[in-house]
Amino acid sequence: MVDTVEKPQHLKNPRRAFIKKTGKKLVRKIAKFQSGQSIVPDTPKIDNSYFPFLSEFTDNWKTIQAEALEVLKYREAIPGFQEISPDQYRLAKEQNWKTFVLFGFGQRLEKNASLAPKTAQILETVPNLQTAMFSILAPGYHIPAHKGVTKGILRSHIGLIIPKDREKCRIRVEDTITAWEEGEIFVFDDTYEHEVWNDTDEERVILLFDFDRPMKFWGRFLNKSFLQVMKLTAFYQDPKKNLQTAEDRLEAAIRQADANMEAMSEPAAKP
Repeated sequence: MVDTVEKPQHLKNPRRAFIKKTGKKLVRKIAKFQSGQSIVPDTPKIDNSYFPFLSEFTDNWKTIQAEALEVLKYREAIPGFQEISPDQYRLAKEQNWKTFVLFGFGQRLEKNASLAPKTAQILETVPNLQTAMFSILAPGYHIPAHKGVTKGILRSHIGLIIPKDREKCRIRVEDTITAWEEGEIFVFDDTYEHEVWNDTDEERVILLFDFDRPMKFWGRFLNKSFLQVMKLTAFYQDPKKNLQTAEDRLEAAIRQADANMEAMSEPAAKP
C-alpha cells in the first residue's frame, strides 16, 4: 500500500514550484564540480579522521546528552520538522520527527541555545557550521528514502538516547546501514540516498549538525554563493520565520511549567 501525503496548499504555488524545479537542475549541474573541488572523499560516509573537531563531541557527549534530556522535559512544545520546514512534509508526519534547533542557516538561536549552552558552545567549534538540532524520532517511525540538496554540505550524527535494541534503530546511506550508538559520531554526505528506521518502542535522540564540505577555493566560493541565493527564497525564509515562532512557543511553555511548579510548591492555605 502506497502511503500518499497531501502537499500543503501553500506549497502548490506555481512560482515556488518553478524555483524548486530550476534549483534542482542547477544543483545537479554543480554537484560534479563540487565533487572535484572536495578535499575529503566524495563517498556516502566519510572517515572521522578528516574532521578533528569531532573529538569535542565524543569527549563531551554525556554533557550533551544531559542537556538533551533537559530539553525533552518540554517535548510537547518541540515542533515537528515539517512545522519548521514545510517542504519536509513527505518525511515528517504529525509529531513523529521533532527537531529542537540550536543553529539555523549559520545563525545561533539564542533562546534555544540558552537551554543547551554547553552543546551550543561545542557546536561553535565546528568550522562553517550551518544547522544543528536535537533530532527526536518517535518509536516505530520510518523516514522514507530521500536525498539532500547540495554536495557543499556534510552532515554529522552523534547518538545521545538510543533504544536498547539499537540494531533496529538505524540509518541507511546508499548501501551502508549504521545503527546509532550512544556517544558515537559519524559523518555522511546526505546527497546520497538515505533513510531511517526506528523499529523499536523507544524514542531515539541524536544531535544532528551540518557544516560546509572542506573544498578548494572555487568550490568554497560557489558554495557560499549558492547558499546566499537560497537565503532569498521561501526555502530559507519560511523556516526562518517558523523557527522564531517555535522558539517563542517553547519559551512560553517553559514559563508556564515554571509557574505551575511554583504554584505547586506554595504551602496550602490553612482552613
